[in-house]
Amino acid sequence: LPDLLSDQLLSYRIMDRFTERVVHVIKSIPKGQVLTYGKVAALAGNPRGARQVARVLHTMTGKHDLPWHRVINSKGMISLRGEGYQQQRELLESEGLIFGDGGTIDLKRCLWDIEVIEDIRSHK
Repeated sequence: LPDLLSDQLLSYRIMDRFTERVVHVIKSIPKGQVLTYGKVAALAGNPRGARQVARVLHTMTGKHDLPWHRVINSKGMISLRGEGYQQQRELLESEGLIFGDGGTIDLKRCLWDIEVIEDIRSHK
């Protein structure tokens, strides 16, 4: 039983560290640029943690004043539907991002600069 509790505590600490990193990465995304859920997860230390990034955005945005609207899916599209979609699109457009006919953002132009990202990664 002690080993099981120890494993659970370790798992909680790892998740907590990942969550802190996700918050840091999202707060660092500059206006007018975006990152994908997967890129945020990779920078935070878990390349397969895109769904966890969505969870962090859902639960931590208000508490940490995250620029949640700057995180989009890997296709360059907004994943939200309805009112959430419209709100995210308006926020991105207010920062100068342009959507194509299919509702996509040009990731080659708007994805946050990889050199800046690498600098953040080296300061984890």
